[in-house]
Amino acid sequence: MTTPLRRTAARGLPLRAVAPNAVTALALCSGLTGIRFAIAEQWETAVLMVMIASVLDGIDGRIARMVRGESRFGAELDSLSDAISFGVSPALILYLWSLKEVPRFGWLVALVFAVFCALRLARFNAGIDVAEQPHKSAGYLTGAPAPVGAGLAMLPLYLWFWTGLELWRSPLIVGPWVALMAILMVSSVATFSWSSLKLRTNIRFEAIAVVVLLGAALISAPWHTLTFLCAAYLATVPFSIAAYARIKRQRAASGGLPQTPSAPAPEDGAH
Repeated sequence: MTTPLRRTAARGLPLRAVAPNAVTALALCSGLTGIRFAIAEQWETAVLMVMIASVLDGIDGRIARMVRGESRFGAELDSLSDAISFGVSPALILYLWSLKEVPRFGWLVALVFAVFCALRLARFNAGIDVAEQPHKSAGYLTGAPAPVGAGLAMLPLYLWFWTGLELWRSPLIVGPWVALMAILMVSSVATFSWSSLKLRTNIRFEAIAVVVLLGAALISAPWHTLTFLCAAYLATVPFSIAAYARIKRQRAASGGLPQTPSAPAPEDGAH
């Protein structure tokens, strides 16, 4: 007599996972709303919606760890939200703002940015369970995270907001710039990870002061500050490449053993 097959009941989402997933959903709503404001040509509000999405994306993972609400569902939802908020939304905003002046070239650039963002997220998800990740074990990310890529791609918008120069709206500038930021997202370039930075005890007070100053600057002069932050991030890329190359040489000299302790798993915002 054969024993009937048991069907495993599908488990629902734990109550503790509701809060972080709700924040992720709000980030998705914010990113999509940016498209709505771009259609209405309310450019500053459209960019603000993407910025709000990036803030929400940065805290949903922390909330999940705080309440022990991590789940595979949350990770997948986060990636889908990021693909729309930091891939599709910035691409459409930039297309409607500038790239539609050259429809074929402009749409191609917008497609490349959105697709490359999705490819980055797919690469992240595919390697999330891989034990050997050289960049991650050394405390670095691979390429620019999706929220950072979106923020960098919109740099011409920030410059246009505070200078008023139509030069920054030219598709001849916006198109190549957006394509370059798309390549940076999917590249194998080692970039610094915020979660791996450790401050010395004697400079932690100064770090708090810098954060406060940045917050005040973002409130009083947001577009100037975002321009500065984009320039500062890009300036760190050569240093991160050189620092990781030095670690690779040290590993090769020691037979491939890591020279630095393994970094924690990248946060949701590090996709």
